[in-house]
Amino acid sequence: MKKASTGIGIAIGVAGLLMGAMMEGTQPMAFVNISAILIVIGGTAGATIASQGWESFKRVPSLYRRVMSSTPADYEGRIRLLVHLATRARRDGLLALDSEAGEIDDEFTRKGLQLVVDGTDPAIVEDIMAREVEGMQARHAAGSRVFEKGGGFAPTMGIIGTVMGLVHVLENLSQPSTLGPAISTAFIATLIGVGMANIVLLPVADRLRSLSADEAELRFLTLEGILAIQNGENPRVVAGKLAAFVPPSERPGEDDLMQRPGADPGADEAQRAA
Repeated sequence: MKKASTGIGIAIGVAGLLMGAMMEGTQPMAFVNISAILIVIGGTAGATIASQGWESFKRVPSLYRRVMSSTPADYEGRIRLLVHLATRARRDGLLALDSEAGEIDDEFTRKGLQLVVDGTDPAIVEDIMAREVEGMQARHAAGSRVFEKGGGFAPTMGIIGTVMGLVHVLENLSQPSTLGPAISTAFIATLIGVGMANIVLLPVADRLRSLSADEAELRFLTLEGILAIQNGENPRVVAGKLAAFVPPSERPGEDDLMQRPGADPGADEAQRAA
């Protein structure tokens, strides 16, 4: 459910609008107007490219996929990994983590751990990793800004489409029987522009900012753990320190965090009982 929340929200928004219109007696096909769609989508795309550049705009499909398939940040899993590394370093020394680094999928964690294994000064480790987070945040901000700007342009393009439609209406005042449908069609452009901005573009921009904040928080947690490992802190102290990044209602117990990554809690309890 969390993974598809953005798609579900957009679907609910569209369904609510269509159902409300149908209850008033309007058919959904009345909103399908090719010229209005072209004006709004084409105008919004053109204005966004002019504002943000082609390189940023061409990332739109991949950013959509990211939003629609995003998964919650695994704080508990990351804390378990770092506590496991702290335990291994305390028992076998920092150089023993060299073999562990190659098995870690997350590039940020692997890079930080490698810096520690190489004997890099803690202040330099912190500086390098903090710059990595800042760079990531800048890239993510550029991505969300494309949707934010598009959400600002779309309603304006809808109004432009409506004005163009009304110009056509005024050119045909000699045919009163066609005025009603023509005016209705003209206002569809505004509806499409406002709807696209508030149901799709702006929510996606907000979701991208939220995902970026979650990822940055996870990376700061990781950095805190790596520095604690480098300082040789007790694994239980590391677990307690990193648990502070998790909301109290979702915070796992200390014993759970001390389990090795991927371990089956039931199996560990059975082994302790035996």
